[in-house]
Amino acid sequence: MDKILLNGMAFYGYHGLFQEEKKLGQRFYVDAELQFSLKGPGQSDDMNDSIDYGEAYEVVREIMEGKPMNLLEALAEAVSERLFQSFPILEACRIRIIKPDPPIPGHYRSVAAEIFRERNE
Repeated sequence: MDKILLNGMAFYGYHGLFQEEKKLGQRFYVDAELQFSLKGPGQSDDMNDSIDYGEAYEVVREIMEGKPMNLLEALAEAVSERLFQSFPILEACRIRIIKPDPPIPGHYRSVAAEIFRERNE
């Protein structure tokens, strides 16, 4: 499947299980893989036949900088649902949400949740 990739989108949000996370906030990174045929836009060179990267970024930003959620999994689901609502040509998406500084014991580079969803699942 053809795809558009939005990698390393950075946001500051107030998501997490702990009250400190909801009060202080923290950084999150999001990678989005938007799957649909790129043949049409590739041949027409017309943005109306594709998904605008800036519009896709704004969809993700609204979720990531919006209402606090407890779980990365819930954020990923919300992002995928909003992308499907916003872009009728989107056939499938893979969303990875990364929390680089989790407030949990141990040494981590990050924790993350990744989902893959297809339209009409």
